[in-house]
Amino acid sequence: MNPRIAVVSLWAEDVLACAHFYRDVIGLKLLHHHGERPHFDLNGCILTILKGRPVAPQDPEPARFPLFAIAITDLDGAVERLKMHGVPMPWGIEANAQNRWVMFYDPAGNLVELVQAN
Repeated sequence: MNPRIAVVSLWAEDVLACAHFYRDVIGLKLLHHHGERPHFDLNGCILTILKGRPVAPQDPEPARFPLFAIAITDLDGAVERLKMHGVPMPWGIEANAQNRWVMFYDPAGNLVELVQAN
């Protein structure tokens, strides 16, 4: 058995705004809509956005950790695109010996990360 993640689901009160964000700001490929549920390609995994109110974890540890991270090859280009669309990046670009990343909130309030391996 070689398990892998098949689907990641996000909830958003405004599904269309969130879909616009992941397509036009992040640059994900829209595969199709199943009714009010847009599906995006994450290189073999599907990101789907569902109608609903996201709920933040209560007393999380660590206090700041993304719901999910998307691996990319050009973090600087992605950061410029986020800036162009007015997306706040409260902690800026962060790094360690292996990776560089940036975290931000999508329109539904989900904390998301873009990460580039060094």
